[in-house]
Parts: sequence; structure tokens; C-alpha cells
Amino acid sequence: MSKKTNYSYIGIAFIVLVFGIIFIPRIVDRISNNDISRQESRSDLKEEQALKKSDLVYISNNGENRKVPDFSFTNQHGETITNKDYEGKVYVIEFFFTTCPTICPRMNRNLIQIQNEFKDFDDFGVASFTINPEHDTPEVLKAYAEKYGVTNPNWHLMTGDKEAIYKLSNEGFYIYAAENESVEGGFEHSGNFALIDKNGFIRSRVVNGNPLIYYNGITSEAEAVDEDGKSEEISALKEDIKKLLNE
Repeated sequence: MSKKTNYSYIGIAFIVLVFGIIFIPRIVDRISNNDISRQESRSDLKEEQALKKSDLVYISNNGENRKVPDFSFTNQHGETITNKDYEGKVYVIEFFFTTCPTICPRMNRNLIQIQNEFKDFDDFGVASFTINPEHDTPEVLKAYAEKYGVTNPNWHLMTGDKEAIYKLSNEGFYIYAAENESVEGGFEHSGNFALIDKNGFIRSRVVNGNPLIYYNGITSEAEAVDEDGKSEEISALKEDIKKLLNE
């Protein structure tokens, strides 16, 4: 082998050595910095997700967070609506009937006010289930919706199988509903609203260490208190809707 060839190998070896001394530490530093950046990004994401979680609690039963049961009914436009149509939306649930002479008009006026406050949110809705489906056909529900000023496309007034509706009310939500010929209107039911998050879970604020669970839908903000002196809960419901919309 010639001296010239030896010099060539020595030169190549020298270049490789210099490259290693100068550039490899820089590459290592860049990789390390990228790793740190990725770790910081993951940490920031976790913090951001934590900040988005509200202080509203899940309502549990036998150790499991209660979720909206599966349902399928017909709305005021004759469309089939299921619980899946509300996925990704925050919504309020009520049970009512269109000929109700007592609490239903008050409940729905409150819901209209809530609807109008959140009119710019595509991910807010209302689910209204009639407890008198024999009378409350889609046509009747549509007229009722127009009368009260329902404009939110995610507000479905639903009718369907009576047994399924009562099971959803009494067993699915524990919101009382029943036929009773001895009371005015022929039906009796709770005036409470349930609040549902984007994943279909029932949520509530905590009051005096206990979940509120449901929100009184009868007393308006303007009335402030009911006949028993209990404060209205519509303002609390509005605040909690905002929290869930931001989650």
C-alpha cells in the first residue's frame, strides 16, 4: 500500500473524529431538548385538560356514574331522535305535557330563557319528553314549540311509547311522573330539570357538601324564591351549563 493511500485513510479518520467531537454533542443536545419540549407539551396538555374540568360532580348509583339511558322517540318534526343525537352536546332534560295547567308553562318559559341565553352555542340543547303521548302527537308538540318560541334545533320535544317514557322518567332519571285522574290536568310529575354533559353523564353542583342532583325548573330568576321561601335554581343551572360547555 502506498504512502499516499495511508495518508488518505488518515485524513478520512481525522475528519470523522472531528465530526464526532463537534457535531455529535450538538445532535444529542437537540434530541434532549426535543424530548424536554415533548415532555413539557404533554405536561401543558394535562394542565390544560385539568383546567377545563369543572367542579360539577357526577351522580353515582351503586358506585357507577349515572348516564342517560338509551332512548328512541319521535320529535315535533316527525323525526326519530335517540340519545346518540345528543352526543357531544350539553343539554337539559324535562318531563312535561302540553295540556298541563300548572307547572309546565312555568318550566318551559324558564327553558326558553335558557335557550335564548345560549343561542350562539351549537353544542347546547334541550330534551323534553311528554308524559301524555296519546294526546301529544308530533303535530301537537310542534304547535306547542311554536307557541313558546322554541328555536334551538337541538331542542326536541318527544313523544312515543308511554311505558318507555315512564320507565325513562321514573327508573332512568328518578324524575317522578304518573297518571292521576284526581289531580288537575290528569297527570302529576316533578318540576325538576336534569343537566347532562357532552358524554351523556348526569352532572350537578355540590351544595352544603351534597350534590344538588336536580335543578328546580319551576321558580324563575325574576321570582327569586318559591312559595316556601326556597331560592330559585335557574341562575345556578345557567352557570353550570356554561361550565360544562367549557369542558
